[in-house]
Amino acid sequence: MLNSDLQEPEGPVCLPDGQIFVAEMSSARNCVSRIDIRGGYHQVGHPGWRPNGMAIDGDGNFWIAGGGGKRLVRMRPDGTVLNTYEGPADRPYLWPNDLVFSQNGLLYMTDSGIDPDSFVEGQAIRPDFRKCDYDGRVFEIDPRNGYVLRLVDTGLFFPNGIAFDADDLLYVAETLTGNIYRYDLSSSAPCEPELFGNVNLGSPEEFIGPDGMAFGDDGRLYCAVFGQGDVSVLDHDGRVAERIPTCGKRPTNIAFCEDQKDGAVVTVLDAGCLEWFGLSCRGRDLYRPKIQDLSRE
Repeated sequence: MLNSDLQEPEGPVCLPDGQIFVAEMSSARNCVSRIDIRGGYHQVGHPGWRPNGMAIDGDGNFWIAGGGGKRLVRMRPDGTVLNTYEGPADRPYLWPNDLVFSQNGLLYMTDSGIDPDSFVEGQAIRPDFRKCDYDGRVFEIDPRNGYVLRLVDTGLFFPNGIAFDADDLLYVAETLTGNIYRYDLSSSAPCEPELFGNVNLGSPEEFIGPDGMAFGDDGRLYCAVFGQGDVSVLDHDGRVAERIPTCGKRPTNIAFCEDQKDGAVVTVLDAGCLEWFGLSCRGRDLYRPKIQDLSRE
């Protein structure tokens, strides 16, 4: 356990020097915090309402899904908010959830497709969640200006975690079904989701399903399964190879360490903690484009 004093933690980002940044979604904090190499806790900044998934670019700035009131936020590591983006005027963001940079320098973000203020209060999820009208989407975004370039997919049932594999194929978790979809973004035709795998045990009646994800350098996909209390590991053909128990029932996201440790950290919502796991692999290298360089192209 690296820290157990977090409030609704999400979106861990690990730095090469061993520091870890997390988002805290609780209304009491609504912040980004830093856990130092000794496990010490430091609040960094307040990007706004319910910050969720995070990514870091090559300039060292954080991109935060969900901060600022249903927006995408770019923030310096000292907490200074640089930009906020609300999405297209005709289809504004509803619940920006998680994000990842691609090899081409673009940003890809899931939107769970429902107003969170009507969906969750604290950690209590509305009991009729299966009957809600979802418009889950996956956006392709130009980080130079925040413009949405295309909708990769729409009509998903609570899209959540997002990750790229070593072949630059995009993977998206759909929480309500337990499905993990794969997309070939290089195709000239409209993107069609390919079912890669499913992480749920049986057909749960509660809100259970895949949340944040990350690839290891072993080529396997490590997926935090919210409500199921594990990190499910999918092998190359999408089958669940193992399930790693977490300290609580609601793990939200996973990030591989970037210092000398072979392992990963997992944010656990109900335990309010950042949990460390020793693993037999390291994480796949993440793309971190320098936005300033992109703007000069």
